[in-house]
Amino acid sequence: MELARRELLLCCAAGAATLAAFPGGARASRYPERPVRLVVSSAAGGTQDILARLMGQWLSERLGQQFVIENRTGGAGTIATEMVVKASPDGYTLLMVGPPNFIGATLYEKLNYDFIRDIAPIGSISREAVVFVVHPSVPANTVPEFIAYAKSNPGKVNMASAGIGTMGHVPAELFKMMTGIDMDHVPYRGGGPAVADLLGGQVQVMFGALPTSIGYIRAGKLRALAVTTVNRSEALPETPTVSEAVPGYEASSVWGLGAPRNASWEIIEQLNKAINAVLADSKFQARIADQGGTVLPGSPADFGKLIGEETGKWAKVIKAASIKPE
Repeated sequence: MELARRELLLCCAAGAATLAAFPGGARASRYPERPVRLVVSSAAGGTQDILARLMGQWLSERLGQQFVIENRTGGAGTIATEMVVKASPDGYTLLMVGPPNFIGATLYEKLNYDFIRDIAPIGSISREAVVFVVHPSVPANTVPEFIAYAKSNPGKVNMASAGIGTMGHVPAELFKMMTGIDMDHVPYRGGGPAVADLLGGQVQVMFGALPTSIGYIRAGKLRALAVTTVNRSEALPETPTVSEAVPGYEASSVWGLGAPRNASWEIIEQLNKAINAVLADSKFQARIADQGGTVLPGSPADFGKLIGEETGKWAKVIKAASIKPE
């Protein structure tokens, strides 16, 4: 009996030593033990914020701790990103990753971080369409008709956006490059003021977030010519894609979660598994469809590849169009 007792104590001591030698693994097995901050670069009520709150609520229910949304606006996403880059890589500060990061990596020459190096991909959440809308006074019901109108009226088409370097601006610049048309860019400080002037007819066209525009489209106050994704949107099934008229065109908002680099791989895997479980739920899928998007399940490596592709794609447009930050 005494020998057996000694062996048991030795085993316990060895186990304790192993846990002490690998504290990250021990923490990961209990993660999360307290609320998790999910940092968002947009103001409350925006598309990014709505998606973050939706995912945060579902993750809270699955993992048993609150995912608290923290809005850190300013610098076109750079302030929020730098905050997460500098945070402890313990899994308790995460970043809502999306177009501001992909575009900002090239748009801003002097950043205090390297986004691809300093943010570890956890998992993608959704791909959302941008919608190409015009004021009803524009005599065009299709993309080819709009292209013909713009070419025959140079300097008369004003294009609104939520600001320089936003996902309303760069997709429009890509459209201009691929069609050879000219539109005068009118940047606003946010999507709300841009849509307001589009409704008033001060500007004629906008590439905007679908959730912001869909109510006006359904009410007949704006005309949707196309969505920018490869496939048509479930929210606007009768609206064609830009690529149906301009082959090869594609622009979409890809969203996901990231963590500071050096975050525990066990925590990243645990979060990725939870995200994919959420994305498999039909109720969550329906909520994303209502926002004009589709769920985008995958591994951390899959999301990392997407980040590289999106960053590279918009880098080419920013350089070709000579887009400079405000």
